[in-house]
Amino acid sequence: MKFNVRSRGDHSSNVLTQRVKTYLEEFDLIYDEEEPEIVVSIGGDGTLLEAFHQYSHRLDETSFVGVHTGHLGFYADWQPEEVEKLVIHIAKTPFKIVEYPLLEVLIRHTNDMETERYLALNECTVKSMEGSLVMDIEIKGEQFETFRGDGLCMSTPSGSTAYNKALGGAILHPSLASIQLSEMASINNRVYRTIGSPVVLPEHHTCLLKPRSDVDFQVTVDHLTLVQKKVKSIQVRVAAEKVRFARFRPFPFWKRVKESFI
Repeated sequence: MKFNVRSRGDHSSNVLTQRVKTYLEEFDLIYDEEEPEIVVSIGGDGTLLEAFHQYSHRLDETSFVGVHTGHLGFYADWQPEEVEKLVIHIAKTPFKIVEYPLLEVLIRHTNDMETERYLALNECTVKSMEGSLVMDIEIKGEQFETFRGDGLCMSTPSGSTAYNKALGGAILHPSLASIQLSEMASINNRVYRTIGSPVVLPEHHTCLLKPRSDVDFQVTVDHLTLVQKKVKSIQVRVAAEKVRFARFRPFPFWKRVKESFI
């Protein structure tokens, strides 16, 4: 089996990365940065997000597993003192694949630029570079509302515990193929009105954001920050692809929620 190991880059993560690489090679696994079947992420959830985006073009062939060298994460569930056990599992045990839904983001432009497509494991956010964000929101091709405020956040179920939660969004179980739209400081008065609460859309519904004016936008896709110009629309929906995690033991979602927040 081919593998790769991604490190957060600090000293302890780098040392642990080298240990895992050496152990796996001793079990005759093949180190391959280009086409790994399993990627071991060592650091935190951010490290695994970076690994996901590195291999987002081959999600059908690559699975991920995380070792945390800081606080317990939602994606990085193994501890540093457990790496020998994890290595034996990877080398000797057929692992279970758990798939989580992803967010597809399509950015279309008013000029001749090609449509840009991104996949998000956690979320996508949109903010105006000039004043308040003003966008028409369409759901399933029908006008839903005109949003005015600081910005919008579209999250996956597994990303619902991240920025979405800080915005007052609901925590969704990752088995639900859906996306959640949450507002950032919407303007609501006698003139302007939004729904004022998070909206959860199922996988067959599409949400389209259409700017009311030709301004520049700051769009984030997980840890990536993009400045977008001449935006015609931003379309978000549940992606056809899914992220695959390698599971060698139970990792209950609600237990992770409890340990992280309560």
